Amino acid sequence: MSYLKRFGTHRVPQSAPLPGSSQVPNSAGGYAWGIDDWARLRRFLILGSEGGSYYASEKNLTRKNAKAVANCVAQDGLRAVAEIVAVSTDGRAPKNDPAILALALAAGRGDEATRKAALEALPRVCRTSTHLFQFAVFVEAFRGWGRSLRRGIARWYAEQPVDALAYQAVKYRQREGVTHRDLLRLSHPATSVSARNPTVEVSAEHGRLFEWIARGGSADGLPHIVEGFVRAQSAASPKESAELVREYRLPREAVRSEHLAAQDVWEALLEDMPMTALIRNLATMTRIGVLAPGDADRVEAVAPRRSDSLGAHHRRSRLLRGVHGADKASFVNRELVLVHGGAVGFLAFDKDEPNGGRRHGQSEHRVHPHPLGTSRYGWSTSPIGK
Repeated sequence: MSYLKRFGTHRVPQSAPLPGSSQVPNSAGGYAWGIDDWARLRRFLILGSEGGSYYASEKNLTRKNAKAVANCVAQDGLRAVAEIVAVSTDGRAPKNDPAILALALAAGRGDEATRKAALEALPRVCRTSTHLFQFAVFVEAFRGWGRSLRRGIARWYAEQPVDALAYQAVKYRQREGVTHRDLLRLSHPATSVSARNPTVEVSAEHGRLFEWIARGGSADGLPHIVEGFVRAQSAASPKESAELVREYRLPREAVRSEHLAAQDVWEALLEDMPMTALIRNLATMTRIGVLAPGDADRVEAVAPRRSDSLGAHHRRSRLLRGVHGADKASFVNRELVLVHGGAVGFLAFDKDEPNGGRRHGQSEHRVHPHPLGTSRYGWSTSPIGK
């Protein structure tokens, strides 16, 4: 028997730890140096666990990460909440779901100071109604609807500008099986309420909007977009819907579903469509005929939007994933996708200098700096491998 095959310090198989080291078993069946709970928390907030990894299933990876989040909340809840807020607001993660789950866990499993800090951070992490609905679903797994949670949800509604809240109510009517009506009836945002319900300062404009969301009725005295939504829901034809979209600047979600197959409606929506929604709907607009290959006038009208607002809002908006999905659709206007491929590289990496290399999320196109050629839109794009 060769003793060196059974034990040695220079040649150690991956299935065994290095002698004298602190290596731990990993998901691949080998050994590696472990990370502490705080590093795992940051990794989860940024990468998530959706789809699992090559060696670990989604279920096991989610359980390990949730345990690490719970450990961090137990060790130092205020630090955990600060880490959650930092990752979410800085746009360091492609999806906000892990941060919302971690915040819900902190709001339900932490001590009193941690729960208070988590609920105060709710508007910063849950920036849209979709986020808020996700939080409501997640938090129910860790706690009940006590006064502090109801006050936190009520404050989210009361602190929103009334016009912005009306837009949220029209655009995000239902997500995750939750509606605004559900949350308003649970949180009771009002200055004067019955016993055991927390009071929140609410303006008269907010009160009228809450009443309409919870009970419906007339749109008189409500923000302009609510009136447009009510009229759009009773529009008799796609032409009427298109006119209302232009008049009230309505989002796609406010239009009756049977009218979304009409070219007139999409042309009206395109006039004021945000960048993220535009990229997400490139395939649909090309299929319907709003965007056609070689339509220079339409491309000229759309392309300048790539320079809009280069702040953290666009870095959080998953533009890379939107273009990646569009590139896979054979009917997408290739010229427009190429233009927005450059825009995505510019928006998502607005603090980086172009280096002529491949950009993440652009599987078919390379973005070159100025010395290699510049298109009329400010970027030159060329297919890889041609």
